[in-house]
Amino acid sequence: MQAIANLLSWLVWLPIAGGVAVLMLGDRRIAAARWTALAASVAVLGLCVPLWQQFDVTTPALQFVEHRPWIGAVNAWYHLGIDGIALPLIVLTAFMTPLVVIAAWSTIETRPAQFFAAFLIMEGLMIGVFAAADALLFYVFWEAMLIPMFLIIGVWGGARRVYATIKFFLYTFLGSVLMLVALIYLYLESGSYEIAAFQHLPLGMTEQLLIFLAFFAAFSVKIPMWPVHTWLPDAHVEAPTGGSVILAAIMLKMGGYGFLRFSLPITPDASRELDWLVISLSLIAIAYIGFVALVQRDMKKLIAYSSIAHMGFVTLGAFIAFDIASRTGSISGAAMGLDGSMVQMVSHGLVSGALFLCVGVLYDRLHTREISAYGGVVNTMPVFAFFAVVFAMANAGLPGTSGFVGEFLVIIASFKANFWYAFVAALTLILGASYTLWLVKRVIWGDVGNDGVASLKDLNPREFLVLAVLAAAVLLVGVWPAPLLDVMRPTLELLVQQLMVSKL
Repeated sequence: MQAIANLLSWLVWLPIAGGVAVLMLGDRRIAAARWTALAASVAVLGLCVPLWQQFDVTTPALQFVEHRPWIGAVNAWYHLGIDGIALPLIVLTAFMTPLVVIAAWSTIETRPAQFFAAFLIMEGLMIGVFAAADALLFYVFWEAMLIPMFLIIGVWGGARRVYATIKFFLYTFLGSVLMLVALIYLYLESGSYEIAAFQHLPLGMTEQLLIFLAFFAAFSVKIPMWPVHTWLPDAHVEAPTGGSVILAAIMLKMGGYGFLRFSLPITPDASRELDWLVISLSLIAIAYIGFVALVQRDMKKLIAYSSIAHMGFVTLGAFIAFDIASRTGSISGAAMGLDGSMVQMVSHGLVSGALFLCVGVLYDRLHTREISAYGGVVNTMPVFAFFAVVFAMANAGLPGTSGFVGEFLVIIASFKANFWYAFVAALTLILGASYTLWLVKRVIWGDVGNDGVASLKDLNPREFLVLAVLAAAVLLVGVWPAPLLDVMRPTLELLVQQLMVSKL
């Protein structure tokens, strides 16, 4: 039982310790460094098995709680604990990291040990974000995880990597500074950095509005929402494949997590007052960014814009709950939007990560991401083409894949609030299919486009393993989402209850 009591600490610090070990092994012992990175990431994933098995799905209370003194002068604690919102995102983080390690096994030639170490350290910090129950601890993890990603893009990125890293850092850091100001104010009001204490503060409307906007600055950039989304395509295009996978699969989810953990329960009245703003920006992202994706010539950029459009469902589902609650008073109806928001985060992590890995497979062979450089890939890489089409169908929201479940729940919830919300949201079923299937048509189908495509070799065993595991996960969540929904539901229903009770 003692090991279980410290399970969250193991999940946070084991990958960080593994990253330090990989750094110490260095490039001179790169084989040992690779195996150490893989062993550490697989061990973290293994620890998620008892975490999931022993999680009580009947209660919204924090579980696996750890509470120790940290910075006594400001009453900050090393306080970890998870609920139904945090658990799926921690498991997603642990699931994606070993796949990135395997995918980059032999493709990184410059400082490979440092590359693997950066991912392991970042994994521990990201899990810390989801597990932190103390706001100051949350902020430390939130800011610290920027450093490994900054290095991943800046050291192993493309030709414009310096521009992309600076833009990425400035956007995310400036928003986070405003969040820190809000956290300090909440600490001064409550005398504690406990997130639960913040949620019970009797804040006035002016206070709530200012705090909401401070949180909004941090979380909207991280998702990212329109119009503060412009850093993401540049970061994706310049990042190495592994960096794009983790950026899309995990780091974008922290914005959605922040809204659910901080904005909605701490400032419910301000969230209700400004839900029209978030819903409007979400619908713009879903519709407008879909058209932007249609005209892209770079595969990575197309998928990056697709990510922005699909993440619009996360914020739409989260804030549509206010409309449903005010119109119907139904907790279960309002929770449907939140269910869709959470499932969409998990699904997008799997699908977008898989699509970026598919682009990486092609780039490793022809060293170009231009769509016009391909054509007829199915003729030389039939196994790869199969997986690429599966992930493309999931990206388009095909029933039976994970991409359908979250979007369907959000669209149905939107109908309960406003027909026009649902109408615009449903456009993604057309736009998503348009840019995704057009990409597949130009890259996968048809006759062999050129000599480069003619010389392509199909997936090696390592690439096959990574894509097969992701395909199985996408289909499993699409066909059987019940275990995921069961884990989330008590926490989300409690959140809806908090939203329906005014603090004023």
